[in-house]
Amino acid sequence: MSPEEIIQEEEISQKRMKFYEKLRQKIKKFATQKAGKDAGKFSEYLLSLPDFFILLCRLAVDKRVTTSQKLMVGGIIAYVISPIDIIPDFIPIFGYVDDLVLVVFGLNIVLNEIDEKILLENWSGEKDILDLLQKITDTAEQFLNKNILRRIKKVLGKLDGKNSSRHQK
Repeated sequence: MSPEEIIQEEEISQKRMKFYEKLRQKIKKFATQKAGKDAGKFSEYLLSLPDFFILLCRLAVDKRVTTSQKLMVGGIIAYVISPIDIIPDFIPIFGYVDDLVLVVFGLNIVLNEIDEKILLENWSGEKDILDLLQKITDTAEQFLNKNILRRIKKVLGKLDGKNSSRHQK
């Protein structure tokens, strides 16, 4: 492949990865119109789930991410898209809480091993990702049923395979 073809392919790849930013803006506009501006932090956190999902997808294909990190990321992606959940997705709004919390706890594990620069370069969300991860983690620890949290941590422990107690940074 010639240098020009490599550059052209990289530009196409970058454009494909940027489609999400446009889609995200449409989702945000739709959610604001339907839920209103006073929907609260809970809906704000749930609206970050697509941001986290695209981050996981980008990490899964990033050449700087190690194979073991990609396995963890792939496991988290598989859980999110799986029809089998701790809290079934057919329960309106609340059905996605387990997905969000598992993603956040899983990203906290990955953060212990991955260069923060890689994480930030792949992040499309509007908020500071590290601050958002901490806020969601704190809210989950405070408000979620302890049995649900224990089950989420158990799933992550199986994915991590190293130390199931390492769920926070």
